[in-house]
Amino acid sequence: MTSLITRRTLVTRNTRRSFLRRGLQLSAAAVALLGGREALAARQDGNPAADIEILNRALAAEHRAIAAYQVGAESSLLGAAARDLALQFQGHHRAHAALLDRTVAQLGGRPVAAQGAYAFPVESLHAEADVLRFAAELERGAVSAYLAAVPKFANRDLSHAAASILGDEAMHWAVLRQALGEAPVPMAFVS
Repeated sequence: MTSLITRRTLVTRNTRRSFLRRGLQLSAAAVALLGGREALAARQDGNPAADIEILNRALAAEHRAIAAYQVGAESSLLGAAARDLALQFQGHHRAHAALLDRTVAQLGGRPVAAQGAYAFPVESLHAEADVLRFAAELERGAVSAYLAAVPKFANRDLSHAAASILGDEAMHWAVLRQALGEAPVPMAFVS
């Protein structure tokens, strides 16, 4: 009886380890691809030109988010806590942009540059809540954009990495909604 329990426990542990190992390998592959490993970047599944186009659209959105958070941080409308939050989220967007930029280049594409100026609705920003609401809407848009992009990548490692960024954008959106006194997770599904 003891040996049967021991065997089942070992099989269960080995199955879990195998599952976790496969999951970690996929994660490592996605991180390596986006993190500068040319060997993985050279493994271009499907249509790399289409993947580059998707990545460049995401990169353009990240540049816009960086600029938007800069506008918010430089305004006199944010208190210290909200300003710190804006700068933290801007740092996340900078990290996303750097990763996307390197990946586009590694795949043989030309990364899009940030625009010189963006048309933000600064005239409608009169209080901290206005800035936070504007940022929350940008993050909500980013969630939707990454959600639409994930299944379109020919290289599935890029889908995994984009889903990771999507998760970060969703957390930003939830935190900003919470800061506004709104339900941080207003729905069970995001579209």
